[in-house]
Amino acid sequence: MKYLSILAMAILCFSANAQNKQITLDDIWKRGTFRGDYVRGFSSTESGEAYRVIENGDLIERSFKTGEKVKVYDFYKDLAYDGEKLNVSTYRFSKDGNSMLLFTDAEKIYRRSAAYKVYLYDIKSNKTTLINKDRILHASMSPKSDKVAFVKDNNMHLYSIASGKTIQITKDGSSNIINGNCDWVYEEEFGFTKAFQWSPNGKHIAFYKFDQTQVPEFTMMYFRTLYPTKYEFKYPKAGDPNSSIKIGFYNVRDNDLNYSKWEEEYIPRIKWTNYDNHLIVYTLNRHQNNLKFYSVNPITLKDEIVYEEKNKYYVEISDEITFLKSEDAFVHTSEKSGYNHIYHHNMRTGESRQITKGNWDVVKLYGVDESSEGKVYEDRRQIYYSSAEKSPMERNLYSILLNGNEKKVITPKKGWHDISWSKQFKYFLDNFSNVNTPSVYTLKNNKGETIRELKDNSKLKNTLANYDFSPQKLIKVKLSNSLTLNGWMIKPTNFKKGEKYPLIMFQYSGPGSQQVTNKYPGGNYWWYQMLAQKGYIVACVDGRGTGFRGEEFKKMTYQQLGKYETDDQIAAAKYFGKLSYVDADRIGIWGWSYGGYMSSICIAKGADIFKSAIAVAPVTNWRYYDNIYTERYMRTPQENPNGYDDNSPINMVDKIKGNYLLVHGSGDDNVHYQNTMEMINSLIKADVEFDSEIYPNRNHGIYGGNTRYHLYKKMTKFWLEKL
Repeated sequence: MKYLSILAMAILCFSANAQNKQITLDDIWKRGTFRGDYVRGFSSTESGEAYRVIENGDLIERSFKTGEKVKVYDFYKDLAYDGEKLNVSTYRFSKDGNSMLLFTDAEKIYRRSAAYKVYLYDIKSNKTTLINKDRILHASMSPKSDKVAFVKDNNMHLYSIASGKTIQITKDGSSNIINGNCDWVYEEEFGFTKAFQWSPNGKHIAFYKFDQTQVPEFTMMYFRTLYPTKYEFKYPKAGDPNSSIKIGFYNVRDNDLNYSKWEEEYIPRIKWTNYDNHLIVYTLNRHQNNLKFYSVNPITLKDEIVYEEKNKYYVEISDEITFLKSEDAFVHTSEKSGYNHIYHHNMRTGESRQITKGNWDVVKLYGVDESSEGKVYEDRRQIYYSSAEKSPMERNLYSILLNGNEKKVITPKKGWHDISWSKQFKYFLDNFSNVNTPSVYTLKNNKGETIRELKDNSKLKNTLANYDFSPQKLIKVKLSNSLTLNGWMIKPTNFKKGEKYPLIMFQYSGPGSQQVTNKYPGGNYWWYQMLAQKGYIVACVDGRGTGFRGEEFKKMTYQQLGKYETDDQIAAAKYFGKLSYVDADRIGIWGWSYGGYMSSICIAKGADIFKSAIAVAPVTNWRYYDNIYTERYMRTPQENPNGYDDNSPINMVDKIKGNYLLVHGSGDDNVHYQNTMEMINSLIKADVEFDSEIYPNRNHGIYGGNTRYHLYKKMTKFWLEKL
């Protein structure tokens, strides 16, 4: 019994120690200790009755209803060409399901774009064909599954599956002329890279032609060889000229090409209708406050305006739109009521009708199920959407009839629901989490009834049980009778009443962004837990200018970016400083990109509040940033010089009293290294002490190899020594 007691004591001690393991940077950045599980490669078949997933390297098709294997693509992990195994990055099935496009050997271009070696795999014949000997962009199969359109050397090409031959559609591609692909600023700020679209009937291809001759060129140096390499690319800064744009219309049968041009500054989207195969061309003026939809006949190129929206600030561009099959109309979202809501717009009559209403935002429009129209007098077409109706910090799935009746919440559980629908809207995959619960993936039908659970992240939960974690709590930060902000806080794991702790504030704060959500955290969460183990409080507050609280809350920073956002962070720091457990003399703030811009202003404007700040890849004057993003919120420097200069941290450095760490990648094509160089010049001129870390050739994400580990070790050391 004596020995058993000793053994039991040893087990208890081991168990207690196991549950108090300390998080290290190696856990976070080298071992991937806290990496969660997910459903790999989930996609719906065209029928909507089955879904595809990758399991143990195999591509498998399963029935939504039963979960049984419908098909196993046993060739997938053994795909080869000319005797060499293909490492497939991603794949796309043809509409008829008989073939696949396989994308391999990616070569990164900008943040969202990459060129690939692309292969066509015929499932019936088990034959693999290389589309082109070189890497190509945006390979896309026609709706008829007989041709593949792609971009190479800035020209549009068309590959025939039957003949194996390629037609070059355009011949003028060059460093200045781009066909079918986006220029840098469109990719970054309008959020798409593939600049062409097949018509639903497969008869036409519409594509962008960018002429960036007048766009100024930016130069970066890469430090890889004895003599650094110069890299030049077109980058229009605030106030600078943009590419001029035409839309090309290619008739596939007749090999005929025509162009149409609009006078407006921007064409942020093109989309084909489902009713009559017309192309809808979105246009925006330079101020981005006047949106028009042109409906274009692809044969005659005759166009007419079928929708127009104006806004006193700016119009948000998104893909929250569905062109109906049963009528010449579309369903879309707009902020014209003061909140983002769903509208039905008839393109024949010009009549718009609001469908959802209330002081909350629709976040995602998934589409319209037109399969159940019902009787003539009873429209049963269902709209499916996600909204922040229950809370700006949550997402729930809803349905509502096209006529605005019978609104229902399909996923009522409090938290965050990321939804992936099947074709035909019969089933969906619900990725559910909340602030302290990792993702659970569940298949459900369109009524919200559970079919079965696919993943529950039990492995991650078991791992977490061995570590000393502090729960992340959602909080309200009341700054005045009229202003209460959403926030979260992580307290030290050894928190004791009566003691005071240093506070690190994180924020991003960019227009329409959101950091405070009832969703399981990713990103830097594990680092914050590590800092909490070391005795720090970590908190985040979404101030004015952030999203999902209505248009006025989001757009009040218009023409003066940085002013109200930093006022709110400084006020929040004062609020925290009055809490009994916060050491008001040891408050720090940090952020990346827009967040780095914010922390740079806060250490100056809030010099008596913030002891230390870290700015990673910050904008330091909006004059240095691209024109589409910057002018959307600020107009041009010529129109609004004070808005640019009054809120530039470069012009505030003489106010800095605390510790300031400035970090940047020298190969940042987004927020240029120039921002940090100009900030350093001002700091030197004002004789202000600062720390800095430059990562050669690294882009805006500052990653690759040991880079992130080194960066976070640097930032951890800064907090330990300076806060």
